[in-house]
Amino acid sequence: MSSAAAGTAGITLLGATGSIGMSTVDVIRRHPDRFHVTALVARSQVARMAELCVEFQPRYAVMEGAAQAGQLRELLQQRGCRCEVLSGVTAMEQVAAATETQLVVAAIVGAAGLLPTLAAARAGKRILLANKEALVMSGQLFMDTVRANAAVVLPVDSEHNAIFQCMPADATEDIQRAGVERILLTASGGPFHSLELSKLETVTPEQACKHPNWVMGRKISVDSASMMNKGLEVIEACWLFNARVDQIQVVIHRQSVIHSMVQYRDGSVLAQLGNPDMRIPIANALAWPERIDSGVAALDIFQVAHLDFAAPDLGRYPCLGLAMQAARAGGTAPAVLNAANEIAVGAFLDKKIRFTQIATVVEDTMGACPPGSAQSLEAILAADEQARAHAMRQIHKRG
Repeated sequence: MSSAAAGTAGITLLGATGSIGMSTVDVIRRHPDRFHVTALVARSQVARMAELCVEFQPRYAVMEGAAQAGQLRELLQQRGCRCEVLSGVTAMEQVAAATETQLVVAAIVGAAGLLPTLAAARAGKRILLANKEALVMSGQLFMDTVRANAAVVLPVDSEHNAIFQCMPADATEDIQRAGVERILLTASGGPFHSLELSKLETVTPEQACKHPNWVMGRKISVDSASMMNKGLEVIEACWLFNARVDQIQVVIHRQSVIHSMVQYRDGSVLAQLGNPDMRIPIANALAWPERIDSGVAALDIFQVAHLDFAAPDLGRYPCLGLAMQAARAGGTAPAVLNAANEIAVGAFLDKKIRFTQIATVVEDTMGACPPGSAQSLEAILAADEQARAHAMRQIHKRG
């Protein structure tokens, strides 16, 4: 495939080798007449990155570390691929803002995705946002940057994309004027929804990563099990749709068929339904306002047969409650929440703490790192660093 096919949109894919990245690649692969890949960015999966570079022939390939970049460069030379290989955050920012790129898919997991996503906003790009942290950590700063540079943000998370599809085009400027009463944010409840509370202390990382409906990376799978993921999505939805925390209701919906709903003043509730496959929201965002084939089969409502809904139990999901608390506090509180959670989830995956201690570490860190102003990137990154250091100390004590 040519890296600059005439008349096609150039894409920089941040997080190319992750689950969102690979789903995006599948959609791009189906539409060579519409899209070409300008740049691919990945953290550490060199072999998979090499395969993608050979297939899509991007101008740039960026790895997080210099050692991985060196390995990739050697592999590509052996295969005759002339892609320019770079490394580091500055290079990620460079390709996110590249003039050859029109669309930036922001799918790097965690705080590492913040700076390149901000670079895309400063460059006025159309940003397909799957990285929660850009909004969780720096919501006001990010949205101000988007508006100041005429960038466009299209949500890729299945829930936020569903909300986007259920709202009028101009609703995010003033959802009250659009008649929106509530946003109903659906959640599967994760793999431990029905597990006895006393057994949560002994669940393993392997069990936490077995999501009942979605195929996701390990970190986001654990977040889904604790429902921290849904808490982060509440914060994200506040910024994306200019909504207050009290206008967002989390709803447990085990089938993951309704991806979210919007309730209007006249009593109407609009819902977006589909099979649980990330290629649907990715295709929607890539082609918006048009519709293109995602490669996903249509939903069979007769096979689904019934849909269930329930309110979340914050006793079972304390991380959701902590996220709502951070959302109400504002400032750097969401950045602290996110940083502590990343450290705690990493420790759980490394079997250094129990599943139930994730919430304990996050709560303790939030108490030790009171929220400050989030008006500057420096303040946000300082709060992130402080929270990570505190969370690591707490984990070390528990170890």
